[in-house]
Amino acid sequence: MWDVVVDQYGYITTADAYRIDVPVVEVAKLASRGGLTRISQGVYRFPQWPVGANDHLMEAVLWTRDPTAVLSHDTALDVLDLCDINPTLLHVTVSGRKYPIRRRETPAGLTIHYEQLNSTQRGWWEQIPTVTAQTAIEQGAATSVRPDLLNQAIDTAARRSMIDPAIANQLRMTLTDKRPRTNRTGRKN
Repeated sequence: MWDVVVDQYGYITTADAYRIDVPVVEVAKLASRGGLTRISQGVYRFPQWPVGANDHLMEAVLWTRDPTAVLSHDTALDVLDLCDINPTLLHVTVSGRKYPIRRRETPAGLTIHYEQLNSTQRGWWEQIPTVTAQTAIEQGAATSVRPDLLNQAIDTAARRSMIDPAIANQLRMTLTDKRPRTNRTGRKN
């Protein structure tokens, strides 16, 4: 199991255990003996693993129990350091089809989005599954992220070669098309 937790900030899920042929009952036994700490349903952590600043991000992705889950929207813009956004919630996107979230309560501060993402929209940040810069910007444009922050994100992503210049121009055009139009009196149409 240690090979799995090394890539997941000390966390292991029951699905991980199943995938590596460790009976789920053994995970529960290990937790009852103090060898693992139960974090949430199906998510455990090795207590001897050092606590890090990004643990909560990995925990949020694993909490969904969806292997396609990724950090997204405002959270992705923040962790990818694309703009000066300061999200108040963690945003995670899941496919929702094969692994629907059936738990009664989502943890406080976590927002779940349902979207079918393809492999080109997925990436990694600090070993945590995250949408790509382009997808984060597109998600921000589809939600309530301020245009000035999105323009900053586009500029940063283009400067860092995270998106090519043609994509950057397309994204800028999308933002321009979404701006509210005003008439000659200055009122929004």
